[in-house]
Amino acid sequence: MSWLNRVRNALPFVARKETPDHLWHKCKGCGQMIFTREWEENLHVCPKCDHHGRIGPKERFQQLFDAGSVEILPNPKVAEDPLKFRDSKRYVDRLKAARTDTGEQDAYQNAYGLIEGRGCVVGVQNFAFMGGSMGQFVGEAFIAGVEAAIARGVPYIVFTASGGARMQEGILSLMQMPRTTVAIEMLHDTGLPYLVVLTDPTSGGVMAAYAMLGDVQIAEPKATLAFTGRRVIESTIREKLPDDFQTSEYYRDHGLIDRVTHRRDLPGELAQLIEFLGRKEAA
Repeated sequence: MSWLNRVRNALPFVARKETPDHLWHKCKGCGQMIFTREWEENLHVCPKCDHHGRIGPKERFQQLFDAGSVEILPNPKVAEDPLKFRDSKRYVDRLKAARTDTGEQDAYQNAYGLIEGRGCVVGVQNFAFMGGSMGQFVGEAFIAGVEAAIARGVPYIVFTASGGARMQEGILSLMQMPRTTVAIEMLHDTGLPYLVVLTDPTSGGVMAAYAMLGDVQIAEPKATLAFTGRRVIESTIREKLPDDFQTSEYYRDHGLIDRVTHRRDLPGELAQLIEFLGRKEAA
């Protein structure tokens, strides 16, 4: 602290100006300070470098659905701590902390609504909730979303954001991979489309399961998409990987996904896909 600040703070008649922390947002892409209101009005995208910030279900539904059309679907009920797991903390304590921080029950939420007048069920994975990890709740919620889409005769759209399977649930979390795959087949049997939007980051067991099984694969710009870490791959193949490896653009250029779409263009693009794919009669 400079001598001027020390003197100013010592003077009783000089009022100190406090700046609320919530007024500014530091972009994780370019490091620039942006007014929080400007950042939120720009769909949580940096107006300077176009970095797409991570958002949860509430913000995603608000940005995606037509105003007044959102219907939050009920969450499934699952055993919260089937293995009575404990590491440095009890699993139930980690769940309580995550619920307090995010205001969500778990890492996945479904909603029904209209996108430019076209009905669909949308499932959003929340990375802020324990890294969006896939446990029994996420698997059950995904299946519930598929069943809701089938019941309403509309497409199912999933926004993925996950670090992978939830280690605190062991083999029960890994079992969600085949279960969600079977659910997608149920959707296909009715002739309904399954669309995936990959967001930053999507990795691990989620990437190896429902995240890469869409009829159409879309990703937000510069999202990190991976099954395993870069260092693990480099040490295995003993080669240096490209700088843009495991990004949305790399996946698109190598044919692994179909589109890289800016967040502001997602509603229009998804509406076109819903219109184009429609409901195909099952063979």
